Amino acid sequence: MNESLAVENAGFGSFESVVEGWYWALESAGLKKGQVKPLEIMGRDLVAYRGNDGIVRIMDAYCPHMGAHLAEGKVEGAGIRCFFHHWAFNESGALTDIPCAHSESAALPVAKLSTWPAQEKYGMIWIWTGISPRHPVPFIPELDGLELDARLGAHFFKGCHPNIVMINAIDEQHFHSVHPMASSLADGLRFEMTALNDNCMVFDNQNPVPKRNLLTRLLGRFYKGPLTYRMVYWNGSTGSVTVGPDAFHFHIIFALRPTADGRCEGHTILVTKKRRGPFGWIVNRIALGLTNVVGTYFGDGDTKVFESIKWNFKNPIKADRSILHFNRHLAQQKRVAWGAWDGDATASAIHTPKGRADA
Repeated sequence: MNESLAVENAGFGSFESVVEGWYWALESAGLKKGQVKPLEIMGRDLVAYRGNDGIVRIMDAYCPHMGAHLAEGKVEGAGIRCFFHHWAFNESGALTDIPCAHSESAALPVAKLSTWPAQEKYGMIWIWTGISPRHPVPFIPELDGLELDARLGAHFFKGCHPNIVMINAIDEQHFHSVHPMASSLADGLRFEMTALNDNCMVFDNQNPVPKRNLLTRLLGRFYKGPLTYRMVYWNGSTGSVTVGPDAFHFHIIFALRPTADGRCEGHTILVTKKRRGPFGWIVNRIALGLTNVVGTYFGDGDTKVFESIKWNFKNPIKADRSILHFNRHLAQQKRVAWGAWDGDATASAIHTPKGRADA
């Protein structure tokens, strides 16, 4: 591999570190008010709970007293109380009460849980893998600022790193080899690539529908400008795709995160702008249903290769231009060690999933 390509691949597919950013944690509907659940996300054992105020908080899982798992505890107001000795912590992770110490004159010990930024969007709870978010939860630029209607599609696992799944959507060659229905439309794809910020990159097709046969000539009537095909990538692991004729765009988010066993776990999220009234509700149901069909077509077609691929990108050709840009942008993003999102080197040793040393 030449030196420049090695630099562009730096960090790609790494299970030793993750890009600092927003990742999906769990479904909003799966966490009721007053409920606490255990999570294991990219090297950290966590708990997520919904306070009596309805707000979701995420903290490290183990009580700083004797290490009891807080998922066995209970929610109190905006905080949580450990089951073992009933130590209580507020929403900031600070120790606020030790029942057996009420009769003691000494102040409470300085004990604190690490807390992590959490937000809800699209029916998902998201976590920021760092101390303070520098960017918003992934959004679809075309729908930014609009009220949205969203529902969850498939929950899935792929046998490779999220980075590999993400570049699939900008791999011009594979449309012809894997997605024959999209092959004629993919002829002549030419991406304009722009960085929305240091965490996000946008790939916009600039070419019109190729008029190569009767079908593409017919479809071309629904586009005044280029064929709408836009990919937006956040921290190399969550991507949204926007496709469809000028009058009606479909929006799909593929939210992924790496797993400890060298795979990735993901959710498909279907999104459309919210339309008012009974008729709008019906249109939205149809729109989200059709979006699910489109997402399933693209999501299922590549599953076989994702179960066996051994990433080894050494011989790029002209058609790999967009993948090289993706890699270059990814290599510049801030990374944190697996499990040590706050910079605490003792939180996690270097992590290499079993059997995936070459991932």
